[in-house]
Amino acid sequence: MSTSSVNPLSSLDNSLSTTSTGSTTSGTGLGQGIDVQQFVQFAVANQQAQITNLQTEETNLGSQNSEISTITSDLANLQNDATTLNDPLGALGNAETATSSNPSTLNATASSTASAGVHTISVANLATTSSSYTDETATSNTPLAIGDTINIDVGGTQVATVTTSSSLDTLAQIAAAITPQTSALQASVITDATGSRLALVSATSGLPGDITVTGSLHLASSPTTAINFNQGAPGLNASLTVDGLPYSSTSNTVTGAISGVTLNLSAPTTNNNVDSPVTLTVGPDTSQATTAINNFVSAYNTVVTEINNQFAVASDGTGGGVLENDPSLQAAQSALLAAASFSVTGNNGIVNLASIGVNLNDDGTLTVDNSALSSALSSNFSAVQNLFQNATTGFAQNLTTTINNISGPGNGILTLDAQSNTSQVQDLNQQITDLQQALTNQEAQLTTVYSNVNTTLQELPLLENQLNQQVASIA
Repeated sequence: MSTSSVNPLSSLDNSLSTTSTGSTTSGTGLGQGIDVQQFVQFAVANQQAQITNLQTEETNLGSQNSEISTITSDLANLQNDATTLNDPLGALGNAETATSSNPSTLNATASSTASAGVHTISVANLATTSSSYTDETATSNTPLAIGDTINIDVGGTQVATVTTSSSLDTLAQIAAAITPQTSALQASVITDATGSRLALVSATSGLPGDITVTGSLHLASSPTTAINFNQGAPGLNASLTVDGLPYSSTSNTVTGAISGVTLNLSAPTTNNNVDSPVTLTVGPDTSQATTAINNFVSAYNTVVTEINNQFAVASDGTGGGVLENDPSLQAAQSALLAAASFSVTGNNGIVNLASIGVNLNDDGTLTVDNSALSSALSSNFSAVQNLFQNATTGFAQNLTTTINNISGPGNGILTLDAQSNTSQVQDLNQQITDLQQALTNQEAQLTTVYSNVNTTLQELPLLENQLNQQVASIA
């Protein structure tokens, strides 16, 4: 690579002429020498300016790629939200919800297999868990009579039997003897201010868990005093009617009364012989859909606002971003606006974003009218679903194509922009490296030249004195 030729003597002459006044110099000239480094920097100023310009260009390209990266990341987030809207199993899929008119009495959940509809439910009684307990003894270790036998049934099936003996004659020992025999109930001793009781609690609610105890225990100190078992709570099935049809359940979690719906019973609907039935409405889960659509709008606005900022130039020409003159970004902006305005035909009047309450603003961003959106989702959910998810004419599919055209990994217009910038940066790096090496070499050469000049200038007064002495001796 060639470098500009510099005539050291010409530069020196120019510098001396600008720093000398008569016989007086400003730090340079005969006898005083020169500032070698200053002369060298002056001589290579043009080459250094060229390098600086290339470095500035390199920085600008890096800033452009950084902004492209930000926009590409925002587009990826938008694509994720569009994918959610396009997922048949997602927020705009077949998810159903069940809404109770009295959640404190009854609430419910619905699966995707549930059918939309309104149901009337009355609950006569809840399912209960059976329990049984003995009369009190003084303590859990009070001795009992030997030879007594008790049999314990759960749901009509014997699950445990105990006969007292010399090593099994307290309530605590009886509880410990029952536990290994069955998992159908829990046996324990409860002690309070009035004494101790053997307590049995079923592991199953409803009639299948109803506990029955036959036989009794007696005190060792008073064999005629029986320690009887008492029913704490019977094991009853929940009793309800669904749309007039009777239904019995061993649990307060009812899964078979309405297809695809799980009922959770909390209290009877009957109070003082007055029934207040609960209305249960099953339908599409519009809350998930509303959240997903609002998330999409937020992501879309983030992208559009970032792009708008690149073109935000004031009337005096100030402002704007590093990509304000990039035609690819202008094309991306137009493509996104076209995608937001995408429309279909028919579809029960749900033809574009505006028809579901998502409106396009003058600056290209979107605003959600949640009241209008709620109305569209409630009255025509399947049409909203089709607007976004239709395989050939759906909004989400069209937006995905648009995003791929802008930032796709292959031929996206911003992807190609970034690749071009990266290639230019590599070329500039090589140019800068070559120029810096040439500049270093030139500075070394000029330093040698100006150092010799400096030495000569410093020796000239001595040579002049020697010459004057020689002339004087001749005279």
